[in-house]
Amino acid sequence: MTSKSAAASEASVGDQLSYLLTLSRPRFWLYLAGPVVVGVAYAAASVDDLFTPATIALFAYFLLPANVFLYGINDVYDREIDAANPKKDDRETRYRGQQYVPLAVGLCGALPLLFAPLLARAAIPWLVAFLLLGAAYSAPPARFKTTPLLDSLSNGLYITPGAAAYAAVSGTQPPLLAIAGGWLWAMGMHTFSAIPDIEPDRETGIRTTATVLGEHRTYGYCAGCWLASAAAFGTFDVRLGALMLVYPGLVAAIATASVAVDRAYWWFPAINTVVGALLTMGGLWRLLYG
Repeated sequence: MTSKSAAASEASVGDQLSYLLTLSRPRFWLYLAGPVVVGVAYAAASVDDLFTPATIALFAYFLLPANVFLYGINDVYDREIDAANPKKDDRETRYRGQQYVPLAVGLCGALPLLFAPLLARAAIPWLVAFLLLGAAYSAPPARFKTTPLLDSLSNGLYITPGAAAYAAVSGTQPPLLAIAGGWLWAMGMHTFSAIPDIEPDRETGIRTTATVLGEHRTYGYCAGCWLASAAAFGTFDVRLGALMLVYPGLVAAIATASVAVDRAYWWFPAINTVVGALLTMGGLWRLLYG
């Protein structure tokens, strides 16, 4: 291979990796990796439990490969819909039939086979749940994202990394109320994120919870999910419930203010990072100071 062709090959590989990086939605990486940190913080019985081969493997997987898996499937099966989606013009990227994308998605889906032996048996069902729900959300025949309510319910998949991490560290399942609270939060977050897509989805004939309810009733649905989430966490720990009230407060403010929802939508990665950090600090405080 000549130096010129080698350089072209390297550039091609670099372009592919750059595309996969953009496809993975770096703004949203902590939506999957963050719950791992929270789950570890609350499951740990000692400082030594925080950094183990299992916890490091889970965090690394859900930081990047899991996002390539999740959003890659989404982009492959949403190719026609995304042609009319304005979010793909600048903040995201459009899938254009590149053959390496399904291959990368498949590899990222198979990657847990490498580190599954490091995990407690109680964690495995949560990994399986993530992979099944992540695929079924976008891929036929299930394609939950086009079925109102199921699109919202299936997005509990975002709490499965935290549940897997908790189970990997403790060897037991997370508290039921914590699972319920996290699942309801994810339902509200997903449906809120679908509000900017209402018009593009309607134009392409896609039915979602948001397209059926319309913008204003979707705000109410999100507020209801987040209030129920706060109640579930509050039953588990009143301080956690109080923290989660930030979400219904935010949706009420956005619904009544003159702020475009497609602008407010991009605030949430930062908001969720702050809330996740506070949740993690609570778990670490418990660990360090009892």
